[in-house]
Formats: sequence, C-alpha cells, structure tokens
Amino acid sequence: MYEASPEVSNRVSGPDEMYCEVSKVVSSEITNTVGGLNLGHVTEEAVSFQPQFEAPLVNQTVVEGREVSFTCIVSHLGGYRDDSWKGVAWIKADSKAILAIHNRVITHSKRMKVVHSDHNTWTLHIKNVQQNDSGQYMCQINTDPMQMQVGILKVVVPPDIILEETSGDIMVTEGSTARLVCRARGVPPPVITWKREDGQPIVLRSQGQPKKEVKTLEGAELTLEKISRGEMGAYFCIASNKHPPSVSKRIVVNVHFHPIVHVPNQLLGAPKGTDISLECMVEASPKSINYWTQGFKNQSSMIVKNQKYITEENATNAYSVTLRLTIYNLESKDFGEYACTAKNSIGEVEGTIKVYVWPM
Repeated sequence: MYEASPEVSNRVSGPDEMYCEVSKVVSSEITNTVGGLNLGHVTEEAVSFQPQFEAPLVNQTVVEGREVSFTCIVSHLGGYRDDSWKGVAWIKADSKAILAIHNRVITHSKRMKVVHSDHNTWTLHIKNVQQNDSGQYMCQINTDPMQMQVGILKVVVPPDIILEETSGDIMVTEGSTARLVCRARGVPPPVITWKREDGQPIVLRSQGQPKKEVKTLEGAELTLEKISRGEMGAYFCIASNKHPPSVSKRIVVNVHFHPIVHVPNQLLGAPKGTDISLECMVEASPKSINYWTQGFKNQSSMIVKNQKYITEENATNAYSVTLRLTIYNLESKDFGEYACTAKNSIGEVEGTIKVYVWPM
C-alpha cells in the first residue's frame, strides 16, 4: 500500500473502487514513496514536465496455460530522468494487490516478472496464465495528481467434453425414445452441436407436430422420439467456443427390431443342367443369424455350403444384408421349395422361393 506522510495525504480511486494512498512532501524538493520504496527526488522545475503515458494499455485475451504481457510506456520523463527515480507500479485492481514497483516484483507469484527497457518502458509478464489471473491490471505513475491506466486480461479455456456426464453408446427398441446428453466445460461456455456421422439429417418428432429433419442441432441434449431403424448409427456431439480446438465425442445409437425378410422373386424357373441364383433381403438388429433351407417346413433341411451350393451375404447398411444362394447344375431333386431364414434375439422370420423346371 502507498503510505501517506504527515504533511499531505491524497486519496486516489482506481478501478473496482480501489484506493491507494499517495504521500508527497511539498517543498523545494518532492519525495515520492511507494510501498516503503523511495521513488526519488524531483525538483519543482521538473514537476511542470511530469511524465505521462505514451499509449494506452492493450486489453489481452489469452488461452489458459500460455504467457501474456502488458506494456506500459511513459513519455516526457523530464526531470525524472535520473537514476534515483523508481519508475511505475503495477497493481491488480480487483484484488487491490501491488504486483511490482519499477522492476521489483512484490507479489509472491513466481509466474510474474517485470522487464524495464529503453528507460521509459515497463512490461509485466505473466507465464502459465490461470483463470484467476483474469481481471484488470493497472499501470500507475506516482505523480500529482496520480496517473494510471488499466488493461483487461481475459483468460479463455478451449472446450473439453465431460465424459462422466456424457452419454455412451446406447441401445433402444424401435418406436421408443432415445435421449443423448453431451456436457462440456470451457471459457466461455462451449456450444454443443449434434450431427450424424453418415451426413444424413437428424429426425425430430414431437407430439402434435410434423416430422422435422435438420442437418445439425444445438443443445446439450438430443431427443429422438419414436426412433426408427433409419436413424440408427453414430452421432457426433461437437463442443466449441471459438477458441480452438473444438472437441467431439462419437455416440453410437443401436435400434433393435424384429427381423424382416423381403423376397424380390418368389417364383423362379430354369432348365435342368443350368445354374440359378436365389435372393432375399434381410433387415434385422441386432444382427441376425441367416441360413437357407430346402423343402417344406416339416421336411426341410438346412443347406450347407459346398461345390453345389454357394451362399453369400452382402451388407448394404448397418442393419440390412442381401442373401444369395447359387445352385449349380440343376437336377430333378433341386426343384421345389426354398426358404431364407433370419433369426435374432427379438424374433425369427423366413421368406420362401419356389424353383420350377423351365422347359428347354
């Protein structure tokens, strides 16, 4: 704190209603004392040429953990240009703490230092900047009246997703509601944006409202009502606050439903001695066990892959596959009823195809 002398005590207000006591002894010589340090003797002739700031302090925005500095330039030193004058003081306005006087650091923080250069320039350096460093910083000259200028430090923090408060992969039944939550921290608070990994629109349904499709959606929560199999897949929650990097989390939504079999051609004909291919389209989640059988239900037998019978499965999306059975060198016993069957934990279904002889 500035210590007032018995002769004259001036009360000076600064930012955040901070008050500093400035002591001055008015005589043929003026003695300035700040925090117990003698700032030098200046003649009355020099007072008419008092120092003044050459440029304002520049407000600073810095990412937490990096380094920042404020530079204070004083011009017209005049009679103050002697080795006994101790320069300017740096003060943290909100905490009312004197940080440094001239190039001597008063605060106990080892992250701060002051560099005095070119006789009239004082730079306050803060390394490994923390959130509590935010606020107003004052550069002060102990003249009469006291002169000061203020710069504001804003410390920003890139976004970070709070994993323990964010949804993981989920499974829901088709027609029910899926709720996804994504929480993030940062300064300023991050904005959460949702989008689908496959680029398809997010489908929004509300009771009494028409269905709505959007590419992106803002908000910490995403609610998918009456969800369908077409909405299955990965969703990204992206947290950003205009201070890179943005971060994201991938959340997989699995929609379970009873298998469905679609048969494009239920009746196929081919001559003896030729080859034929049978196809079924299966939709199922969780993934189904698929197989082919020949014959009617009570007398059917499962077809095993060999040189005569070739079975294939080709996935078309997360829940759809095309089943293909190729029969080589058709014989009399190969004509008749075939079935493709799909079975998962929810249910079982089959589709039938009849193969008949096509006359040569």
